[in-house]
Amino acid sequence: MTIKEIQEAMIVRAQAGDSEALSELLQAVRPNVHNYAMKHCIINDVDDAVQEVLITVSRRLESLKIVAALSSWLFTTTRRECRRLGRVAFDFDPHGDGSALEWLNATPEQDQLIDLTRAIHDLPDLYREVLLMKDYEQLTNREIADKTGESVAAVKSRLHRARAMVRDQLLQEPSNLSSEAYQ
Repeated sequence: MTIKEIQEAMIVRAQAGDSEALSELLQAVRPNVHNYAMKHCIINDVDDAVQEVLITVSRRLESLKIVAALSSWLFTTTRRECRRLGRVAFDFDPHGDGSALEWLNATPEQDQLIDLTRAIHDLPDLYREVLLMKDYEQLTNREIADKTGESVAAVKSRLHRARAMVRDQLLQEPSNLSSEAYQ
């Protein structure tokens, strides 16, 4: 049996009410859900989002019709939970060594990073998700298609549109980090 077949067998057993299989399944998917939540929730909401997603999985697993669609269902559920929690995480401190006050005295390069982050944040969810998976998580178009349940062509199209929207926004609005950005 392949790993995929073992996972599918575990899902089928869990759907049939096998609590041990459900526990194993939740342990197996938890790291992936956590990693995905780290990129889509603010840091304080990650654990809550993961917990809610795992509860949803345990309660609604029997409604999953296509066993192979678990991954895409997990990521959609995680994304929705992060959205429900109300915020999306973007790394304004990519090196993890600065304070929020340092951003007030940002260099031109930091201004550009903030503008880029804002442009990505302003994208519609479907475009933002594909762009972050491709450029931040370094996933292939095929991997993104598998996670989102879309075709590779749809992923390429969304990625192209997302980049065009970001480019257009950056060209429209030069850095405007005056007092209005911190009011």
